Amino acid sequence: MRQFTTIAINAFMELIRQPVFLLLMSASSGFIVFLSGLAYFGFGDDQAMVKEMALAMTFLAGLLGAVLTSSASVAREIRTGTALAVLSKPVGRTQFLLAKYAGLAGALAVLTYVNLIACLIASRNAFDAYGDPDVKSIFTFFGAIALAYALAGFSNYFLRRPFVSDAVFSLTGLLTLTFFLICSFNRPVGRASGLASDRVSPFAEGVDWRIVGAVLLLLFAIWIIASLALACSTRLDIIPTLAICSGAFLIGLMSDYLLGRPAEQGSLVAKFFYNLVPNWQQFWLAGALEKDKPGVPFQYVGLAFTYMVCYAGAALAAALWLFEDRELG
Repeated sequence: MRQFTTIAINAFMELIRQPVFLLLMSASSGFIVFLSGLAYFGFGDDQAMVKEMALAMTFLAGLLGAVLTSSASVAREIRTGTALAVLSKPVGRTQFLLAKYAGLAGALAVLTYVNLIACLIASRNAFDAYGDPDVKSIFTFFGAIALAYALAGFSNYFLRRPFVSDAVFSLTGLLTLTFFLICSFNRPVGRASGLASDRVSPFAEGVDWRIVGAVLLLLFAIWIIASLALACSTRLDIIPTLAICSGAFLIGLMSDYLLGRPAEQGSLVAKFFYNLVPNWQQFWLAGALEKDKPGVPFQYVGLAFTYMVCYAGAALAAALWLFEDRELG
């Protein structure tokens, strides 16, 4: 168990030290908050549009993060010989691969958590055609990102600590504090709201907490993508892995149309591939965030978690089978 924990922690730290991980985290969260400061003139659906775009950005960032980090965690270590050095110790291939996935899942959870904070802020800042953008909160959010980079630069220059990992941890902590700070701000008063301009807004007014359940479902989908990417990384490099995972992502989005209908008509081939390809629509519940809806039911989250465990377990079993006779020398 000690070897498993050590490999998982080392994999986690190695992944968050990747510059692309920091860039993806900063760009995705910043873009989500930026989207909430634009006027869309969506005929009353402006808030819903912002929430859907924020969820889509979270999902896309998770897809890219899963492929890039899994390739860095397994494919590069096989290519450079690091995996051979680790497996020369009393560590089995199964333990090695499962620990790598645990570290990968932890890194993706941190990425999704930061994007969740951005989604909650975006839900608060979203406004309709009669409202005004909350410029103060947007500049506060980007100021926190700049401060995180400055703190990481300080620790790197004066304390000789790694810049990227310190920036990731600083970004995670500062954006959490920034969220509570922004929730204490007064929201801008729209031109047609009929409210006094000097009113004090309640804490976290406008924050759509239902997004937490929707993002949790996306995290399950991202972990499934990570398991597929890890299986591909045992044999392939980053570009083929990205192509296969992108194909599985696109086919999974259209599986109800491409495979579901023929499967209902009795096609055995369609039934086989319909069960084989992950159905991402089961994890995309942006419709549950519409007005007067309770959000994602807790029972559904439990069913989605069970589906994720089963599918990720099958993908990891395939990864172990592919990695068992992989030549590492």
